[in-house]
Amino acid sequence: MRKIVSFAMIIAVLCGLLCVPAAGATGSHDLQKLVNETAKYMLSAVPAPGSADVGGDWAVFGLARSGYSVPEGYYEGYYAKLEAYVKEKKGVLHNRKYTDYSRTIVVLTALGKDPSNVGGYNLLTPLGDYKKTIWQGLNGPIWALIALDSGNYAVPQNPDAEVQATRQLYINCILDAELNGGGWTLSRRSADDQADPDITGMALQALAKYQNQKRVREATERALTCMSERQDDVGGYDSWGTTNCESAVQVLVALCELGISWNDERFVKNGYTLLDNILSFRTAAGGFNHIADGSDGDNQMTAEQGFYGLVAALRLEKGMNSLYRMGDAISIGESQAEEVRASGTGLEGKNKDVQPREITKPGITFGDIKRSPNKEAIEALAAREIINGMSEKEFQPEGTMTRAQFCTITVKALGLTPKANSKFKDVSAKAWYAAYVGTANSYGIVNGISDTEFNPEGTITRQEAAVMVARAAKLCGLDTAFSEAAQNDILCDYMDYRQIASWAKEAMAWCYWNEVLSPDDMNVEPKREILRGEVAEMLYRMLVLANLI
Repeated sequence: MRKIVSFAMIIAVLCGLLCVPAAGATGSHDLQKLVNETAKYMLSAVPAPGSADVGGDWAVFGLARSGYSVPEGYYEGYYAKLEAYVKEKKGVLHNRKYTDYSRTIVVLTALGKDPSNVGGYNLLTPLGDYKKTIWQGLNGPIWALIALDSGNYAVPQNPDAEVQATRQLYINCILDAELNGGGWTLSRRSADDQADPDITGMALQALAKYQNQKRVREATERALTCMSERQDDVGGYDSWGTTNCESAVQVLVALCELGISWNDERFVKNGYTLLDNILSFRTAAGGFNHIADGSDGDNQMTAEQGFYGLVAALRLEKGMNSLYRMGDAISIGESQAEEVRASGTGLEGKNKDVQPREITKPGITFGDIKRSPNKEAIEALAAREIINGMSEKEFQPEGTMTRAQFCTITVKALGLTPKANSKFKDVSAKAWYAAYVGTANSYGIVNGISDTEFNPEGTITRQEAAVMVARAAKLCGLDTAFSEAAQNDILCDYMDYRQIASWAKEAMAWCYWNEVLSPDDMNVEPKREILRGEVAEMLYRMLVLANLI
């Protein structure tokens, strides 16, 4: 689950006027109706969920906790895909971001499934490693606690851990990161930092069960005071400089976990509650916008958070178990599991011209890739004649790649029919790459360096490759959209992220979020020429995501 830290809220200027929530103050809302309508929207937006942070796990979680009736086989199909994914990954969901384990555990618990045995792998075990769990910042201990407490699981013994985790270690880790003014932020640089509503809300969700501890209770009160003071005039919050829906959702869920109503006077501003504020982002279709005027386009991540925020409120209103206390979880069976979409057939939303490439040269390899970290990717693409060596025996994984070469392997990877166009004067119709450049350009994968020049022999950088791969991914039916705040949240882990060009940030964020680029990188090196082995790895990982391999 990655940092589900999303950002931004509701101040939108329309015709020069401040846009405020349509619903009034502490006015009543038919939460059951709102949940049902949003659940219906969620089923239309995610008709066949798979193991994915957005468009998968959280949509399934919201539906499972809502009690809404889903089509037969919906949850079973999701579980079958998840199980296949876990087996493919040999139980290692991520080497560094342990929130992936926590998120998966939370969803499995909501479905009444056992996270200690998914395809023969125990997904709880990684959370027994304290140091690895907290590596990525405060998200780690927060979500470890939420996951472990969702099913009252014992903290697993991890024999490989340098420090064996305990619940109290995770609690203390959160408490030790508290800011001077109360609340929390993802990566505290100073105790005087301003609290972030998303992280503060999530920290309160994790600590809600431990109010019997004096230190927890006092930190909770300081955080609630801080969030009350941070709330704006229309009941919402800004995060990373943007007024947004998700921040209000996380604070609302925190209140619900603590058993506090959104009508609590501390969280009513000018008559507007948190719930009023969240509903001001709701679309006519039943989803939610990231910002009030919807100018950032469709945002499935926001819709999923908005949905489970409504579910949390409904559960509090009905006196049911809170969102993350799942003693009342549903239970799904095995017998009705639908068939997992056949490997290599592509996604349902792909461009009709995108086709999988069959293996035509099984077993092909190159002498100079034996120790290459990209060996598997190179061999997989070469077996499908997507990529060639520089000779029969050498691939040259450390060599650079030209723009023309990149177009060629990308067009081949997507199974597109090569067809030249006459747009660029420096691409001769007789050039071996003319049809590939023309096709890549026609499908919007690559642009020229000007309206009439392509520079086919020019090399490409890592950020240019990321943009092109993300465009190819979109053709394959993958959602590559990220809000600016989400981009910053994903990329700020890397030391040189400020060097990324503005036009490449969204694509780089998508590549790192989906591990098309290795999340183990310390630096993104956006302007460095990309290597042939790296390109093969990026395309291979994208094709796996797109179910084309």
